Amino acid sequence: MAVLDQFDIRGRSGLVTGAASGIGLAYAEMLAEAGVKVTLTDIDGEGAELQAERLRGEGFEARAAQLDVTDRVRMAQVFDEHAGAYGGLDICFANAGIDPGPGFWNPKGHRNDDGQIDTAPPERWDRTIAINLTGVYDTLRNAARLMKPARRGSIVATSSNAAVLNEPIVGMPYMPAKAGVMHMVRHVALELAEFGIRVNAIAPGPFVTNIGGGWLRDPAVKAAWDSSVPLGKIAVTDQIKPLALYLASDASSYMTGSHVVIDGGAMIGALTPRAQAMGAQAL
Repeated sequence: MAVLDQFDIRGRSGLVTGAASGIGLAYAEMLAEAGVKVTLTDIDGEGAELQAERLRGEGFEARAAQLDVTDRVRMAQVFDEHAGAYGGLDICFANAGIDPGPGFWNPKGHRNDDGQIDTAPPERWDRTIAINLTGVYDTLRNAARLMKPARRGSIVATSSNAAVLNEPIVGMPYMPAKAGVMHMVRHVALELAEFGIRVNAIAPGPFVTNIGGGWLRDPAVKAAWDSSVPLGKIAVTDQIKPLALYLASDASSYMTGSHVVIDGGAMIGALTPRAQAMGAQAL
């Protein structure tokens, strides 16, 4: 097969969680633009429907469903509805996630009163793990049960470079949740390889999204983060689409269990997370 033909996913079906905005929306847009019949799911059902309506208006095949990934009964229903509408499931992006609240430092390098291990409400831990880790588990579980009969499929989970980095301006529950996603992907990839189902993770670094209240949209904060990334700028969500297409398509047919970092070199940069936070003090 010609190289470019291996990226062709036209006619397949895909489902994305957390697709009303940010990286999840970028995944859904990529799938639609590539000719995939896509279901956008989000706890913000109205937002997901607005985006699906926009994609339909642009000539793509898209539908939406309200989904809280902590609701297991509803998740199974949403996956079954997708399979009923599109004849199965070929591609799944397990993307839904939340900001866990402030870390023990703020972006200007000062300690947060409510972001430390002994002061942060434990409910933040519970909710972050429920959505960012258990929600991914249940998404993978439902994708697997629909893909097994066809003995093929691609599942892509959104991890983070925070799976291996400490980020003091990010609430602590985020790091173990994403590390859990990284290891879960490896384990499930091993389990599902026999069925021709590939499971990989995309690990974004700093992207401009609505997470954290959209604080990376603040020009001063963004400028500080731009200076901390070796490639000189934090990313916009369109920049994740080519990697997402690669992992969704047959071009990555020999990849499973991978944790692919896309962070502008932040993980290999000279500046540590502490330096990133302290460097913003001048703002």
